[in-house]
Amino acid sequence: MRGLIDITDFSVEEIDSLIDVANDIIDNPKKYSEKCKGKKLATLFFEPSTRTRLSFEAAMYELGGNVIGFSEASSSSSTKGESVADTAKVISCYADIIAMRHPKEGSAYVAMKNATIPVINAGDGGHCHPTQTLADLLTIYREKGSFDNLTVGLCGDLKFGRTVHSLIGALSRYSGIKFVLISPEELKLPSYVKNDVLKKNNLPYIQTTSLEDVIGELDVLYMTRVQRERFFNEEDYLRLKDSYILDLKKLSLAKDNLSVMHPLPRVNEISVAVDNDPRACYFKQVLYGKYMRMALILKLLEEAEK
Repeated sequence: MRGLIDITDFSVEEIDSLIDVANDIIDNPKKYSEKCKGKKLATLFFEPSTRTRLSFEAAMYELGGNVIGFSEASSSSSTKGESVADTAKVISCYADIIAMRHPKEGSAYVAMKNATIPVINAGDGGHCHPTQTLADLLTIYREKGSFDNLTVGLCGDLKFGRTVHSLIGALSRYSGIKFVLISPEELKLPSYVKNDVLKKNNLPYIQTTSLEDVIGELDVLYMTRVQRERFFNEEDYLRLKDSYILDLKKLSLAKDNLSVMHPLPRVNEISVAVDNDPRACYFKQVLYGKYMRMALILKLLEEAEK
């Protein structure tokens, strides 16, 4: 049974097709309003979430389907010791498709291997977050018209940022992409992402600790939150949490057509004064995420029925 665990599970052609469907949903919402009538999505969220969980639920409701599930591990049988594998087998008896978030890397893969219905990874620890990447890709496409020949800056927590890891993997398959990696030394991109994606594909990239030095070169700036929940040491978190704050002064150094993105939630990384700048795209990102999840649900359910 096919699911989506990592963004590279889908070919470039399949992602482009999802973008086409999402654009059609934006233009013709009524056409899709009953596409999932009689179908159920199970949202299994073992970790807190606002946007991703509600986005999946909104997506399924707007397709005419229904939603079951839980929003925290404490309300599931995992508190009794039930394994992810068994949970996946059980939920397969109740629903047609699963969206799952879990704090442990690899958990979504375990669920997919044991479920008899499609499983969508809604975030597994610090590993990856493929549906956020779909939202990111639609945002970039609608802002830039293409993925080719872009200079993309990724700023903040590049070590634990699963959204960053997924986006690099996705964009690495398009031509002419250059990455600018902006982070404190302690939160640099993991070596496995650099080796398996950037170096393996011969992609140009630079690493820096200064946002001001490079912001003028960027077509896209992807800001990220320093994630308190990934730190073992509170002192390290407090020392690093405000490493980068995008404000109007820094933004004045950027191109007029820069696209500023953020997977949210925002803490201090972007000043609220930036929200009214036409280059701010992060709330559009939220909306585009719903449309891409609608397209993804449709694709996986159609394939499951073949």
